[in-house]
Amino acid sequence: MLEWLVALCIVILVVLIWPGSKYFGTESPPHVLLQRLGVSQQAAKDKTGRRVLDRKGSDGAQAACTGAGADEKTRTVALICKPSALANYLLKHCRTFSNYSPCVGWTWRASAFLQSVYEACWPYDSPVQFVRDNLQLSDDGLVALDWAVPSYQKRRRTSSHSTSPVLLIIPNSFGKITRTVLKLCETALSHGYLPAVFNRRSHNSTPLTTLKLQQFGDPADLREAVRYIRYRQPAGRLYAVSESSGSGLLLSYLGECGSSSYVTAAVCLSPLFRCQSWFENGMCWPLQWALVLYQKICLSRYMTVLGETIQTDTLFSSCSLRCLEEALFCQTGHAGPATPAATGSSSSSNSTSAWDAYWERNEPLRDVDEVAIPVLSVCAQDDPVRGDTQSTIPLELFETNPHFFLLLTDRGGHCGFSTQSEGSAAGASGAVGSAVASNSGMESRGTKWSYRALLEFFRATTDFFAAEERAKQLAARRRGLGGGAGGRVFRHRSVSTCKRVPACSHNIHAIYNWQRSYTR
Repeated sequence: MLEWLVALCIVILVVLIWPGSKYFGTESPPHVLLQRLGVSQQAAKDKTGRRVLDRKGSDGAQAACTGAGADEKTRTVALICKPSALANYLLKHCRTFSNYSPCVGWTWRASAFLQSVYEACWPYDSPVQFVRDNLQLSDDGLVALDWAVPSYQKRRRTSSHSTSPVLLIIPNSFGKITRTVLKLCETALSHGYLPAVFNRRSHNSTPLTTLKLQQFGDPADLREAVRYIRYRQPAGRLYAVSESSGSGLLLSYLGECGSSSYVTAAVCLSPLFRCQSWFENGMCWPLQWALVLYQKICLSRYMTVLGETIQTDTLFSSCSLRCLEEALFCQTGHAGPATPAATGSSSSSNSTSAWDAYWERNEPLRDVDEVAIPVLSVCAQDDPVRGDTQSTIPLELFETNPHFFLLLTDRGGHCGFSTQSEGSAAGASGAVGSAVASNSGMESRGTKWSYRALLEFFRATTDFFAAEERAKQLAARRRGLGGGAGGRVFRHRSVSTCKRVPACSHNIHAIYNWQRSYTR
């Protein structure tokens, strides 16, 4: 017992002293943002076409990165992307990208570790309710969609004729509904979205009806959920937001589906990109121990039934995230009899090959070249969960792929991104209540910076593509009028094809498959 008390005291000292010596009361050195990334300050574009646009979080002015005068200013946000028309449009219309002022001084919000733990573990009395849809999949498994509705509204389903945009929220891969997810639902409702939280098999009280759990980057279940959302809300645009390790599922879905993802734009909050190395290297032991314990508690209720397919002794004796993931998906259940000489090197080699094969199917960036929509990643350099910036963030992806944008801050932790005005706004948000949605000034102060950034990103990308579509239609109309002198011009010509649905069909999958085949 004494050893545990000593260990607890050491952890408290590390939490309080180490982050404070790193972030409290000291100013960041000049040009720390670009120096940590190894990015040259001599030009905004290098030989690879990279664009690094640094902003000051205090007054919103753009810091120059071509002269020596910029060395005197501390940069807090950098937008890293490939130069394009969409990138220029985002810089012009997304003012939130340059309005980030992180907490500094002697406050717990300035610690990356503390604000990350706060967002992940601290309870939140959310003013929204959830209406659940249990979706039966093709293999008889169940996933759940929790539709967020205001607490003052009667618990009723949204009309299928609604044109409100749908915001699909993918929580972390461990099934923990955090403050980030709850506050994101609240913010999305106040801006006219229809938030829907995707729950994997056995997550968040979703019944486990099969002996199959969803693998880390397997988008099959998410694909069927997106089809259901389109069937239920055919007139509304679909946007997607992922949190932490849930970004692996979202990126896998966008890469596998390509232009058929039905998603207009997506945002990843504190994503994990190189997930195999993240599982292998692990995190600091307090965070890893907490995640392993939480996952064991969630799986303990299915211990008997899971024993038919996996080795539960190995599962519940695991002490790291890699061992836990390996026991769930890289083992074949009850091992048969084997001689002592046969075990050893052969078992270790089989385990390694199974682990590598697992990540060949589940690595989030395996089909990244097929992504066909704009994707914004919001990351912080001091993220204690993701790890070192240079080794965990694929900067070359954002430098060369025009669909990916990286909003990188020097502080913010993991899904934290606390600002100086957030503390005062949090105290007033409870008294303001529903009046926040009608007061735009209070809304901008009460809404977390990362949420404002993603909402502006959604609005800007939608407006950009709408303008591009109007320009194409206008150009086509002009070409049609100009080319009509030499031949007959056909106007208002439409060709429609229809097919009757059997009236006796009661299978929702059959009805939806018919509809999807004629609407794509």
